[in-house]
Amino acid sequence: MVDPNVQAKLFADEPAARDAIVINDRCVVRADGEARTVVVAGVVLAHFVVADRMAAAYAMVTLVEQGWADQNDVARAFGCSARTLRRHERRFDGGGLAALGRAGGYPRGRPRARSRDRRVGRLKAEGLSNRAIAQRLGVDEKSVRKRLRRLGWPSPRAAEQTSLALPGAGADPNLSASATAAVETKRPAAVCESDPRQAAVTDADPNLSAFCATPLPPEPVPATFDRDPSNRRFDRLLAHLGVLDDAAPIFRNGTAVAGAGVLLAVPSLLGTGVLAAARQVYGTIGPAFYGLRTTIVTLLLMALLRIQRPEALKERAPSDLGRVLGLDRAPEVKSVRRKLARLAQLASAAEFGRLLAQRRVALRGETLGFLYVDGHVRVYHGKRRLPKAHVARRRMAMAATTDYWLNDARGDPVLVVTAEANAGLVQMLPPLLDQVRALVGERRVTIVFDRGGWSPKLFATLIAAGFDILTYRKGRSRRVPARLFTEHAGTFEGRKVRYQLADQGVRLLKGTLRLRQVTRLRDTYQTPIVTSRRDLSAVEVAYRMFERWRQENFFKYMRQEFLLDALVDYQVEPDDPTREVPNPAWAQASEQLHESRAELRRLQQQYGAAALSNVERQRPTMRGFKIAHGQIARRIRSAHRRLLALERRRARIPARIPVGEREPGEIVKLSTERQRLTSLLKMVAYQAESELLHAVAPHYKRAEQEGRTLLQAALASAADIEVTDAELRVTLAPQSSAHRSRALAALCRELNTTSTVFPGTRLRLCYAVTGTA
Repeated sequence: MVDPNVQAKLFADEPAARDAIVINDRCVVRADGEARTVVVAGVVLAHFVVADRMAAAYAMVTLVEQGWADQNDVARAFGCSARTLRRHERRFDGGGLAALGRAGGYPRGRPRARSRDRRVGRLKAEGLSNRAIAQRLGVDEKSVRKRLRRLGWPSPRAAEQTSLALPGAGADPNLSASATAAVETKRPAAVCESDPRQAAVTDADPNLSAFCATPLPPEPVPATFDRDPSNRRFDRLLAHLGVLDDAAPIFRNGTAVAGAGVLLAVPSLLGTGVLAAARQVYGTIGPAFYGLRTTIVTLLLMALLRIQRPEALKERAPSDLGRVLGLDRAPEVKSVRRKLARLAQLASAAEFGRLLAQRRVALRGETLGFLYVDGHVRVYHGKRRLPKAHVARRRMAMAATTDYWLNDARGDPVLVVTAEANAGLVQMLPPLLDQVRALVGERRVTIVFDRGGWSPKLFATLIAAGFDILTYRKGRSRRVPARLFTEHAGTFEGRKVRYQLADQGVRLLKGTLRLRQVTRLRDTYQTPIVTSRRDLSAVEVAYRMFERWRQENFFKYMRQEFLLDALVDYQVEPDDPTREVPNPAWAQASEQLHESRAELRRLQQQYGAAALSNVERQRPTMRGFKIAHGQIARRIRSAHRRLLALERRRARIPARIPVGEREPGEIVKLSTERQRLTSLLKMVAYQAESELLHAVAPHYKRAEQEGRTLLQAALASAADIEVTDAELRVTLAPQSSAHRSRALAALCRELNTTSTVFPGTRLRLCYAVTGTA
């Protein structure tokens, strides 16, 4: 019998060469150009060329099946994954070498079986969900969705929650939370009944408040079968099974809960009607644990907490934000992006914005006497070819998308519309004001805009449609004599203003359009303002025009605080095939024409310089000069003929052509649906912050200068949460100074009078500030 130690020494280990790939201590793959040799313990096992995939796969399978190396080492040496190697093994076992030589994927040219398509269509027609069809066929749900899309099945607007066949009703999330939640700490919290103002409105309608002047339909209160607010395992299981379309909020007691101060904005958020509008437009996006209500509330609270985009959730603990939402954990980045994509598929952001604007008009109709319209350019820094727009803050034209915002007299946003191909204000005002007319009815509204909308023909159209205009005069105009200016003073919204003004009439469109011009004199600079309002005083005309800077401040604030210009996604969609764009062929012909003209001018200059420097003693006559410089003359005539030919050629080429005649995919536009939806939600967050600002203003002297800073600090501060059978008590931490804490406490007392119920629960919100009476 041979000693095993002696037998192991019969074959020395194969040394690693420079052109070899070591598999393990016995196996090596040697490379010689395109040839490969597999050597095992000095013996050649296989040899093949790189292009021979069948021989390479067979060598890999042989190494593993003979036990010379394991899957991971072989896959690493051959530059593939272990999964690919296992696929080769299955193919070799089923069909031998012929199976190894077949390329991956479905065989080309072989028609696909349509039996599964017919079966999927039949099951879908019977009312089965995609997940149920996938489970029955033993395939992935994604493949079912793709097959249904290929068969022409439309995406459902809203998936209805399946009834849960369980004995007895589910637990009430509002009554079980305080009884079952583990109390982390016991410390005194604010008691609403101690406030006499709160006691007077205990039985008030929870849908009526100072922030919500008209009643809203109550938010549905879902049931839950979880008992522990920190562990929502059962509700997540129900959502996975397709029988839950939104998780019920269950709060638990806690001390210094991070970011819980944002609950201060819930009454003003609900007053905007955003949840009612979302439910009316989108229905549901379930079955899901994070349903429509949870998704909308999450995005709104993210904006108020200055979590400016979904990717910023990576920097937040999901459990902290989850406690503010009444969940065990908040949705993470991929969940939020998936929800946004699902809402964007419904393509209903325009209807959603219209309902929000209707609600805003119903609440704040008195501020709509003056409406400010201006475009905001969102610069694009990607690689796609987009239409350009003039960026005023950078003083240059850049690839961008233009949104037109409509703000009320207080500077708060009402409506936003995305312009097609960066259309100017003159083109966008008529369709935008059609929407305004549908919102405000037949009342007369004054539209305030800057010089970008200057068009006397447009003014006549708007005045005939029942609108008044107020704008700066554009272009050159005759200076007003200094003797016509007088001092005008007035007080508006508690602010005293004083201007040097001249009031006179002006005629446009050859005298057919009569308007009023109010000119302001500042030092030696005159600012002419044109309006159709003759009932206003000159000082109010100037004040309303100069208040347009509120809208500019709004844009700056939204860019810095809410990251309004950030791209939500990088998806693109085809542009309107009928829209006309510059013709590349015309541009190329123009460039050639420009070069030809430059060449002709150069030759003419050379000929003229020769004439100027001509020595008359040598060439006293013009005939002699032409003979001496005949070559330049011939070149000039040739350049002139070429120039005429190029002009005739360009004249036959259209300067602009439809997008459909350009190369497919050459001209695209950014996907607008998801961007518009997030802009609307950020608009709602700004409106809610504005309502809080106006509520705290009487209690804070520097509200105009520091009011939003105070609110931002309060919303981001920690707070204690205490849950009872009927109340959700939120006690905010003290602010940086006593007078700020007192102002915040006064705001809390006013919010308590609204008897606001947290959406999805029966818990009435009750606010207080630690250390204040």
